[in-house]
This record gives sequence, C-alpha cells and structure tokens, in this order.
Amino acid sequence: MPAFRFEAIDAAGKAQKGVLDADSARGARTNLRSQGLTPLVVEPAASRTRGERNQRLALGRRLSQREQAILTRQLASLLIAGLPLDEALAVLTEQSERDYIRELMAAIRAEVLGGHSLANALQQHPKDFPEIYRALVAAGEHTGKLGLVLSRLADYIEQRNALKQKIVLAFTYPTIVTIIAFGIVTFLLSYVVPQVVNVFASTKQQLPFLTIVMMALSGFVRHWWWAMLIGVVVIVYLVRATLRQAAPRLAFDRWVLTAPLIGKLVRGYNTVRFASTLGILTAAGVPILRALQAAAETLSNNAMRENIDDAIVRVREGTSLSRALGNTKTFPPVLVHLIRSGEATGDVTTMLDRAADGEARELERRTMFLTSLLEPLLILAMGGVVLVIVLAVMLPIIELNNLVQ
Repeated sequence: MPAFRFEAIDAAGKAQKGVLDADSARGARTNLRSQGLTPLVVEPAASRTRGERNQRLALGRRLSQREQAILTRQLASLLIAGLPLDEALAVLTEQSERDYIRELMAAIRAEVLGGHSLANALQQHPKDFPEIYRALVAAGEHTGKLGLVLSRLADYIEQRNALKQKIVLAFTYPTIVTIIAFGIVTFLLSYVVPQVVNVFASTKQQLPFLTIVMMALSGFVRHWWWAMLIGVVVIVYLVRATLRQAAPRLAFDRWVLTAPLIGKLVRGYNTVRFASTLGILTAAGVPILRALQAAAETLSNNAMRENIDDAIVRVREGTSLSRALGNTKTFPPVLVHLIRSGEATGDVTTMLDRAADGEARELERRTMFLTSLLEPLLILAMGGVVLVIVLAVMLPIIELNNLVQ
C-alpha cells in the first residue's frame, strides 16, 4: 500500500502533518476526514523533486551518523525476526519521532512497494546513505542475507562513530589550549605591550633590542591584523584548491603516510575502515575483487587507495590477498599475517574482524599518547611566549632602576 504525506488542520485549527498508508490520494483524504481532520496537502511520500530534497538537506535536514546507525540496527532486527521488508519499513515509519526520518522511511517504502530493490530505493537519497552503504545493502540483497549484512553494518557504523568520537575528544583539549594561548598572546601584543612600553619610549631612553622587536611586532598586529587575516584565508584557499587536483593530492597523501606521529594515525584509521568493510563484504558472500574495490572507496588517503588498486590487479592475476597486500608495504604487518591465517583456515572474515578490532585499539592508544605529548608541549610553548613578552616589558624597567641607583 503506497504511503502519502499529508498536511491538515483539526477542528481547533491546529496544523498537523505526517505520513499515512492508503490505496490512493482520495482514500488518504477520506481517511483524514474520518479522523476529524481537514486535508490541505496530500501527496505521495516519494514525489518530492530532487531540488526540494536538496533544499531541505541544505537546511540541515538529513540523517545524523547516530540516526543512521539506529535505523540500520532496527531494520536489521526486524528482518532477522522474519518481518517482510515493506512491513519492517512501515514499522520504522510509524515509530520515527522526527518528521524528516518519517518522510524518508515512507519514501523508501514507497519505492520498495513500487518494485525497486532496497539498494535502488536508497540510491534516491545519496546524502543520507553513501555509496558504500548502498553497496553493502545490494550485496545483502543479492546473497539473501540482508538482515545479517545490516546487523554487521550497524556494528560497523557504531564502532566507526565511537572511534571518531574518541579521537575528536582526545584532540579537543589541545585545540582549546591552542585557541586560548593565541587569544592571550594577541591581547598582550595589541593592548598590554603598547600601554607599558610607550611610557619608556617617551623618555627617549635607549630600549633593549628585545623590547624594540616586541614593539614592532605589536604595531604590526594592531595595524595589519586585517592583512594577516586575509593572508590566512588566501593560504587556506590555495592549499585546498591545490589538494583538489589529483597529482598534488596524491603526493601530499604519500607524504602524510611517512610523516612522524601523524602518519601512523592516518595509516591506522584507514586500516580499520578497510578491514571492517572488507570483513562485512566477504561475510555477505561478495566476490573478493568486488569487495576490494568497495573497501578501497572507504579510504580517505589516495596513496593507500592506489596501493589497493595495485593489489586488485595482483589478486586478479592469481596472487593471494595476503601477498598482494603485503607487497604494497602500506598496511600493518599484523593485518597481512591475520589474512594469511584466514586464508589457510578458510575463515578470512573472522581474521579481518580481529584485525580491525586490534588496529582500532592500537589507534586509540596512539591517539592518547600523542595528545599526552601535545598537552605539556603546548603549555611550555605558551609559557615561553608569555615569558618573552614579560621580559620585553620588564627589561626597560630593570635598566631604568639601574640608572637611578
């Protein structure tokens, strides 16, 4: 039964809107009138144009990562319980609290009832369901294990969100310290230093070199702050424009992988995403070449993605997956060894899951280690800058005191 979006008013003149099932738009209006509502707008839930949908998304109406994980988990539970897909989508439509999610589920259900697969229905909403999500759903439908794939996909989304949240929280404190330090230094240079040092400049006393340098820097900050701001904006724009080009981005990504500290973080984060996605795809029965291609699309580093492309060529030529990944010299040896063990025992999926879990824990440990180093370094750097400013202010006072004595 198709789903219809409606907007109506009740006897008290209060506006109501939602989604209901009916044979036709006329039947939907009749249903609304039987409930004491006066229908104003009744339209199929999937009838909104792409422009209208993009306009709503531009206003922030889209699925959050948390909502995506919850919907995936609920749909997986309903399908594993034996509920047909259209009825499972109807349940999600009815129990959704947010209007946008209710309309989204109703639109997907309308597409499914129209004869489309779930993956094709999700393809109409690319901002809510990215390409890798749709590829996993299509693999689940093709193998008849949609419930299992959605359950593993929900696990993957939840673990990815948890890992991302831990990394963000770990770097939150150093970021706050950096912003506060920058604000304090700017305040000292633009207000405190001129107020104190100008007193000694009016006495025509020979000022120390450090004080002269600090006065020049203070004057530059006060009079040319707008030029500094424009310069930062221009530099950021040029860097982003350069990194949009394929060759510079590839060179930058290769450098990142070899950079101290940050290189291991980038390598570990992409390894977790690659191993998790590949594990879900192999569990769903997707052929290894197609699974490798889909898993490569989840990598944010183009250099690692290029290495996966090389590995795909080797696997197509008959090389084992472990040897193909080992030849790239990009992924951690633990991942390669676990895949080799899985190939020997015939259970690559379990080894991929173990590799993803182990690398996630290692990534979390490295993140905490890096932030534990950054915090004292930032405090020392801030203290050093403030010390230099204080010395620039105090040196004229000390020299004047020596002259008086």
